[in-house]
Amino acid sequence: MTDLRAPGVRARLRDGDGSLAAEARPLTPRGVVRAAVESGGLTFSVAPILFLSIPIIFAWLEAPGWPALIATGILLVYALAFVACCGIALYPLPVRLAWFALCTLLLLSMIPMIGANVLFMVMFQAMTHVLLLPWKWAVPTMVVMSLGVVVLSVLTAQYVATALAVMGMVMAWGIGYGIRQETLQNQLEAAQHRNAVLAVAAERERIGRDLHDLLGHSLTSLTISAQLARRLLDTDPEAARAQLVHIETTVRQALADVRATASGMQHVRAATEIASARTVLSTVGIQAEVPTALPPLHDDLAELFGYVIREGVTNIVRHSQAAHAVITVDQDSVSIEDDGIGIPQGAGRTGLRGLEARVALAGGRLEMESNETGTRLTAAMGAGE
Repeated sequence: MTDLRAPGVRARLRDGDGSLAAEARPLTPRGVVRAAVESGGLTFSVAPILFLSIPIIFAWLEAPGWPALIATGILLVYALAFVACCGIALYPLPVRLAWFALCTLLLLSMIPMIGANVLFMVMFQAMTHVLLLPWKWAVPTMVVMSLGVVVLSVLTAQYVATALAVMGMVMAWGIGYGIRQETLQNQLEAAQHRNAVLAVAAERERIGRDLHDLLGHSLTSLTISAQLARRLLDTDPEAARAQLVHIETTVRQALADVRATASGMQHVRAATEIASARTVLSTVGIQAEVPTALPPLHDDLAELFGYVIREGVTNIVRHSQAAHAVITVDQDSVSIEDDGIGIPQGAGRTGLRGLEARVALAGGRLEMESNETGTRLTAAMGAGE
């Protein structure tokens, strides 16, 4: 099983709103650095901070002295905050929102010192949108911000900032979209893995129930018949012989059913279909009343009854809206009955026609009664005689 705590795995998981999420980790400098390394984006975050030299240079050219010094300090703090964004992206949403607000406030605080030159920071701020905000928030807010910067840069004649705004919007969207697609793929793989594990567990549980149902009654019957045959062996050999025949028939039936179950239901059989029906019906909230043991059935008849049970249960699940269902099996007939609203006209008819032909070929007759109080599907052998 995949270790979700491993670096590179949790770094790419996202929560339901599309934002990066991970297990609880301390919000400390060391924790943030470790998260940034695990995210795999640290290298890509460091290189862009070289562009911070642009507003720093303009700050010293236009207002040397304390304003430029303060602006330089704030920009360096912003650089650290930006580099940490890839790590903060692994924290819960409240932490990410707080970090986004911090980055935004740092930029706004530089306006008194460097004025319109703060527009050069648009690419960095666009990236904080897609890294820290949920995707459904990040795209519209990032686009609005970038377009606002375009307008302001034109009004203030900062045409380089105009180009940076457009480039930042396109790059941020592309990077954010790539991250989102990778995350969705990882979520899909994790869900598929989870479903596979659950399916294996459910199948093991089903096989266990099937074996219990198939063998429990048979072994009890065998024990009683063997004891009776032993007692009758001296006093009534013919009755003892009858018990031995019963033992042989029961063993053959149980062996056939066990083989069908162990082979993963490669062949349809009444016993395995009953076990499957109980699980399927309970899953959709229908109370199922099924036989705890079956009479001895020939392999062909067991297969035919299995198809009847499967078709009946399928129609119950799809159409009936029932609360209760009953499956009855004896040596020459099988019936599936529910207390639902009936099968709509035309629904399930293709499957029923094929099943009717199969039953008729085996020498029986298929009947269905369906109305607003429920449906009853019955296959009776020898009914045409």
